[in-house]
Amino acid sequence: MKKIILSAAFLAFASITAVSASEVKSPVAITVKQDSTTKVPVELKDLPEAVKTTLQSEPVKAWTPVAAFLVTNADKTTFYQIDVKKDAETASIKIAEDGKVVQ
Repeated sequence: MKKIILSAAFLAFASITAVSASEVKSPVAITVKQDSTTKVPVELKDLPEAVKTTLQSEPVKAWTPVAAFLVTNADKTTFYQIDVKKDAETASIKIAEDGKVVQ
């Protein structure tokens, strides 16, 4: 008996919600902004010499490089993103192809 009453209540609720649904009359424009930055993995040994020299310089050499990526922006500018680690801390350093640190 309880199952019949619960089933009837469920069907009544479902029919009420189905009746109140309405069709969308005007089209909705959905725009998606796509990030045109590309990030390509690079082996640490394949980094340019200027980037390797910067990684050996004083403020950075305390950190150990873990991974490297060549990042190309929409305006065709490129830089290397070097993921570094020191003890439990992790960070990323952006270095241009000429070895200068990018902010």
